[in-house]
Amino acid sequence: MNLENFEKEEKIIDLMKANLVALKYLLLFVIIFAVPFFLIWQNSFSKASFSSDYIFVKLFSPVVGMILGIIAHELIHGMFFAMYAKQGFKSIKFGILWKMLTPYCHCKEPLQIKHYKIALLAPFVILGIIPSIISLFTGNLILLIFGIFFSGAAAGDLMIYQLIKKENPEDYVQDHPTEAGYIIFKNK
Repeated sequence: MNLENFEKEEKIIDLMKANLVALKYLLLFVIIFAVPFFLIWQNSFSKASFSSDYIFVKLFSPVVGMILGIIAHELIHGMFFAMYAKQGFKSIKFGILWKMLTPYCHCKEPLQIKHYKIALLAPFVILGIIPSIISLFTGNLILLIFGIFFSGAAAGDLMIYQLIKKENPEDYVQDHPTEAGYIIFKNK
């Protein structure tokens, strides 16, 4: 793709700030989903539901689920990036920023902003919002915790979305090759 006629601008997000924003988002999603959940399902939980056995089996054993969810989060980004990238999965790179213990999925080619936004928000919706909403209807506490966790875990994605949402959807954006952020290519 020839982007010579485009103006180039880098946008970087601070991963330390993203982690603090994640806590704010986590609190927001607890309010949005956990408060209604417990108002709806308050009579479904007995004191036995919160015994030490219950806490261990029902709340701490899903750590494996959380680890698999983190992997799924990045794979979902990759699938959606590949769907819009001309080179498909050849343009996708997965890794971990070890200094922040942050996994990532990187698309090595520019995408139209309208497509980038879809790939950016897909894990938030699929792993965060949908499980949280389903938990409201089913009373499944584990699904609620999973959904809230992955809504908060999308903080970096939501921060990037906030930066990019007002840009022209026909312009192009590419993941920054070495930092958390992106490079936008605006039509001159």
